[in-house]
Amino acid sequence: MSSVAKAKLTSVHSDSNLNNGINKGDRKSLALRLSEALSDSYMLYLKTQNVHWNIVGPMFYSVHELTEKQYLDMAEAIDDIAERIRAIGFTAPGSFQEFSQYTIIKESSGKAESESMIASLVEGNEMCARRLREAVAEAEKVDDVKTADLLTDRIGQHEQNAWMLRSLISKS
Repeated sequence: MSSVAKAKLTSVHSDSNLNNGINKGDRKSLALRLSEALSDSYMLYLKTQNVHWNIVGPMFYSVHELTEKQYLDMAEAIDDIAERIRAIGFTAPGSFQEFSQYTIIKESSGKAESESMIASLVEGNEMCARRLREAVAEAEKVDDVKTADLLTDRIGQHEQNAWMLRSLISKS
C-alpha cells in the first residue's frame, strides 16, 4: 500500500463498533475505497453539471439532455455510496476538501470547446469505472456482496455514459 493510501486510510473515521461479519480493518479498507468512489462520483457529477449548463453549439440540446440524465443518476449513486459507507460503520466524506483528498478526477477550469468538454466527461467516466473495479475486488476479497453489487452496477453505468458521450464526438 502506498504512503498516500496509508494516509487516506488513517483519515477514514469509524463511529461504531459494528459487527456485521466483516472485521473492522477490512471494513475500514472498504470505507476508503467507497470514499474514493464517492469523491470521484461527486467530482464527475460537478463536471457533468458544468457541461450541462455551459455547452454551446450544434450539439447543445442532445448534450444538455444526456448530461442531465447522467448527473441525476450520479446524484442517486452518490447518496447510495455515502449511505453504504455509513452502513459499514464509517463516516462519509462530505466536503470539497475531503473529496479532493480521495478523488483522481480533476476539476474543469476555464471555458472549453464542446468536444473537449465531452471528452473530459468520457475520461472521467472511464476513470471512475477503473477505480470502481479495484473497489469491487476489495469487496469481493472480504465477501461484502452488497458493496460489490453496488459498485458493479456503477461500473456498468459509467461505461455506458462514456460510450454515449464518446459517440457524440466520434469522427467515424
